[in-house]
Parts: sequence; C-alpha cells; structure tokens
Amino acid sequence: MTESTQDELGEAWARVLAEYERHLVSERDLSVHSVRAYVTDLHALAVHAERLGITEPSGMTIRTLRSWLANLQSLGKARTTMARRAASARVFTAWLVRTGRATADPGALLASPKARRELPGALTQTEMRAVLDASLAELADEGPRGQRDLAILELLYATGIRVGELVGLDVDDLDRGRRVVRVFGKGRKERSVPYGAPAADALELWLSSGRPAMTSGDPAVFVGMRGSRIDPRAVRRIVHERLGAVEGGPDLGPHGLRHTAATHLLEGGADLRSVQEILGHASLGTTQIYTHVSNDRLKAAFKLAHPRA
Repeated sequence: MTESTQDELGEAWARVLAEYERHLVSERDLSVHSVRAYVTDLHALAVHAERLGITEPSGMTIRTLRSWLANLQSLGKARTTMARRAASARVFTAWLVRTGRATADPGALLASPKARRELPGALTQTEMRAVLDASLAELADEGPRGQRDLAILELLYATGIRVGELVGLDVDDLDRGRRVVRVFGKGRKERSVPYGAPAADALELWLSSGRPAMTSGDPAVFVGMRGSRIDPRAVRRIVHERLGAVEGGPDLGPHGLRHTAATHLLEGGADLRSVQEILGHASLGTTQIYTHVSNDRLKAAFKLAHPRA
C-alpha cells in the first residue's frame, strides 16, 4: 500500500479525483503506470489539503501546494520525486480551471524543484557481448526458457525499447522479413524500430521452438512460464539475473539496456535525431544526455591510455 492510499478522502475530493482519473485514461490515453503515478501523487495532495481544512479541490491556494511540497521535503523525498509531484499538481490545477471546477490556478505559480540529471548506467560493448555470449552458451541446458531470455536480451539491446513496450508486443508486430518491430510507446504513439541479425536469430529460435512449447494461444511475443503474456516484473528479474553474471559490471535492469543501446549507437556514429526516433523520445533534449555518457567514456579512455593525460 502506498503512503497516500492509507487515508480515506472526503466526498468532494474523491469525486473529482475519480473524474480526473477517467480523464487521464480516456482523453489523454496515458499508460496504466502513468495514471497510477498521477493518481497516487494527487491522493497524497488531497490528504494533505484536507488536514489543512480544505474540503474540495477548488479551495486550494499556492500556500497549500507549497506546504505539501515542504512536508515532502522534510520527509527526505528525492528531488526527482519532488519535481514529479510538483508537475502532477500543476497539470491537475490547470485541468480544474479548464473544466470549470475551479476559478484560480495555484499550480501556475508553483516553481518546480529541478531534478539533478543523473548520467544513466550502461554496459560497455565488451560487457554486453559477455552477457549475450553467456546466455547463448546456456541455451542447451535451459530449453525454451533460455531461448526466451536470450531473445528478450537481444531485442532490448538491439532496439532500446522500454520494458512496457516489450511486454506489449504481439507476434503480428514483428516484421521478420524486414527485421522491424512495431512499437506502441508513451501515449500510444506508434513507431517502427529496426533490429539486427543476432536479435533476428534469437527471435526465430524462440518463436519457432521455445514459444510453441510454452503457449498455444496467447498473441504475445514473450510469455511467462504459465503460457500467458509475460509480466514486466518478470522481465526485470530476467535482465538483472543475466546481467549479474558479468563480473564487475553495473547492476542494471531493462532500462539499463535501453541506456546501453543508445550509448552504443552514439559511440558507433549514429546522429542524435536517429537515436531520438529509435528510442521514441518526444524531446531531443532527453536524447542528448547520452552524449554525456559517451564523452565521459572517451575521457576515461584518454586518461588511461594517453601518456600525457
């Protein structure tokens, strides 16, 4: 249970939050994960507001929002968490005004604490090759499960897709002849992402041999041990276990493979626009963080190798 769902809300707050949740699902077409994050943040805000005597959303002021964020800061919340919750509040109060549920927008006056932009972790090309080679070597002993895990690793690394995009793939989303996968990203935006020969080989082995042994009717590309669409948590566990076999490598999950794919593309000479398109980033600024990863690696290599570094 989350920190916010432990408290019951009054009728006015509960009604408006339910209406807002429907708006997020039906009108903005957000993912289940995004909707849950918004609703959890706003439930916490509502609980705080009611404790201050504000019985309905239209009664909030900028002092209400600042008080809520100050309380979160006193609890030691990370800057990224603070920034996300401030953004949730701003979007919510703007919606209240736009739909006539409030006359003033206190969120428009709210400054967001800027999150420190952490450089994403990524495997080196040598480490990534070691992970894939180890998984390939274990195929004979692990049967269908090993075939599935290798295909998951190869496709995540080849395409840089998100774990939610991976588990949502159906067999019909794969163009196996052209080696292209159709992906539905955030906001159900569709894009096509190419993948290479190693990923194609792993997929062919899994689809022709392993997958038929594990499921008979599910359209999903990747299935769990019970034969139905695999869960994101299972994929995260698989990736952590497989990457954990690399001695000295960072402890990464599926998002780490996304970072790794982007970093290796840029190291190989791909331009930012192409990487942005492959990853499905709405903003080029999001993609630019990977240039810092590549630059840091160049500096580290220079310091190790150059006699006058």
